[in-house]
Amino acid sequence: MSSESNSGTKAEKKPSILSRIEQHVQRRMLDGLMDLMPLLATAFVIALLAGYADGLVRGLPFISGTSLDFWGSGLIVMVVAFYLVGLLVSTRWGRKVSSWKGALFGSIPIVKVVFNVTQQAMASMTSQYRFTRVVFVEWPREGMAALGFVTARVRDPRTQDTLVLVYIPTIPNPTSGNMALVVEDDVLETDLTVDMAMKLVFSGGIVTPSEFSLARVPGEEARHRELLGRFTAEE
Repeated sequence: MSSESNSGTKAEKKPSILSRIEQHVQRRMLDGLMDLMPLLATAFVIALLAGYADGLVRGLPFISGTSLDFWGSGLIVMVVAFYLVGLLVSTRWGRKVSSWKGALFGSIPIVKVVFNVTQQAMASMTSQYRFTRVVFVEWPREGMAALGFVTARVRDPRTQDTLVLVYIPTIPNPTSGNMALVVEDDVLETDLTVDMAMKLVFSGGIVTPSEFSLARVPGEEARHRELLGRFTAEE
């Protein structure tokens, strides 16, 4: 009786071919969506801004009906304007103006909500360019590993230990998270790139890399690497 029930349980647990095909198709569709999403979002935003800039620039009296009145002129003006603003804010005077802008818009009751949310969103989108590498740290307790991004390295002048500032993002919204100061010998190194890790965060773990490794590297010599394991994603 028990053997029959056990064999029946095993048969029920084994997924059918149709179920495995369905899971495979769903996983690959999600992989494709997450891979193309940045490109689609970028193309949509550029098209939206270009259309708005075109309508604004080509509608000016000294542009309309002239040789400058062509599709794309607004995009050219927008690119030049972005470059000039970026050039301006790279100077000390420009940074002062930018800080005044934040103080001004941050003090208006309704406007400050939109301004702060937009500022945080832009900071999260550009923050990956300041991440030096991806690591795992034991958090929130021993025996659990959380994905994090190293933002800086510091050294303790007393012990000469190297510590790293690790930003641990909240999934699936990386605009909020936790900051940890960890001894560098205690972090788990991985071969995940920043782009791969961001896809993992935004998808909530649905889009996983085909394989990745975890290793502990004591000191600064990689030849003493202690390989903890290489992990592969299941279909």
